[in-house]
Amino acid sequence: MVALVALKAAQRALPLYAHRFSPKAFTQPQLFACLVLKTFFKTDYRGIVSMLADMPELRRVIGLTKLPHFTTLQKAARRLLVSMPAQRLLTATVHLAKPSAKIKLAAVDSSGLESHHVSRYFVRRRSREPGLWQTTTYTCFPKLGVVCDCSNHIILSTLMTRGPTPDVHQLERTLCSVPQRVTLKTLLADAGYESESNHVFCREYLGVKSIIPTTERGRLRKDGKPKPVHGHYRRQMKNHFPKNLYGQRWQVETVFSMIKRNLGSALKSRTYWAQCREMMLLALVHNIMILLPIRELFYRA
Repeated sequence: MVALVALKAAQRALPLYAHRFSPKAFTQPQLFACLVLKTFFKTDYRGIVSMLADMPELRRVIGLTKLPHFTTLQKAARRLLVSMPAQRLLTATVHLAKPSAKIKLAAVDSSGLESHHVSRYFVRRRSREPGLWQTTTYTCFPKLGVVCDCSNHIILSTLMTRGPTPDVHQLERTLCSVPQRVTLKTLLADAGYESESNHVFCREYLGVKSIIPTTERGRLRKDGKPKPVHGHYRRQMKNHFPKNLYGQRWQVETVFSMIKRNLGSALKSRTYWAQCREMMLLALVHNIMILLPIRELFYRA
């Protein structure tokens, strides 16, 4: 079940206690399992505590001898879902899914999430009614960028930002968080990441074959023809683009579909850093659900 997989991943990535002088009432893997269950059941901190109170078998699986306070889980999220602890947790889920850590085909993309639960349909209908001025707009939204394994939909790295922002400047930051022992052979990306510098970074610095479609830029020439494509790798993609292999880029779109359908597309957090932690938890829960023995139920997306 979800709690057991979360415990196993956290035990590989985290020490039992954050400090030698900690109260030692709960271990860090136990608290992480509670956070995973909170996202899995689509509830909040108070809600998961109430569910644990009503499910003694679930508490026994996690190894809880007493119920944690909801503020304990909130503080654990601020400690475990940032920086190095979160990266170690993500690396643990990747190695549990694929111990060899050699990825033949990976894809990168980003998607926006909802920062509130206001329906887009409600906003659109109100703006059409005569005499009503709709002031609700979507000018800013949480943005999650991921690199995924196309063979099993496991998320290899994440990048949490605030949109709308261009993707072309975020490829290096997204790839730098891939675990060190994970080797990528080929990377697929859409035209939003297309630039000669990104090709150079992937191929010459990381040793990854980047496949990104070349886009026409700038004004047309005086004779009406497009300007020539500059850059060695951009010209190579323009003249010899592997269309059949690039078709697998849709696997990363499937990853976002799985996250939004199974875990929800609206975040409960309100501040920027809290939303980043919640998006990181969404990626971790997504990997943990794929690791379940009953993963065929999750793959209905």
